[in-house]
Amino acid sequence: MKITSFHPSIVTKNAEETIALFEALGFERRHTKTGINDHVTSVIMKYTGEDGKEFRVSISEAPVPQDITSIHMNIRDFDEAYQLLEERGFKNAQGDKITDTGSSKATMMVSPSGFPINISEHIRKED
Repeated sequence: MKITSFHPSIVTKNAEETIALFEALGFERRHTKTGINDHVTSVIMKYTGEDGKEFRVSISEAPVPQDITSIHMNIRDFDEAYQLLEERGFKNAQGDKITDTGSSKATMMVSPSGFPINISEHIRKED
């Protein structure tokens, strides 16, 4: 399985507060996607340190009862990642639904102990 990026992800009902916190820490908004499943907005933020190292965090606004911290993992083959996690007992948090925005396929997979991993495949033009 090819992982193209791996970083923390925060799902919250008040993303602007969380985004403002990370902006105060020096992160910048790099990518915003709205209308995911008709009600989710996701912002990827990036910080570049003085040594040139880059750090990212995803912040998504969704109607959740409490904040959720997970891992956001971009992969090249969604079906392969989904199957690998499923074989290890992970369940799709959306039941059988996969979010397909036309430019990406994604879902949150939850381990038997409750740990969530968001998997996302960006559909590339050369595919």
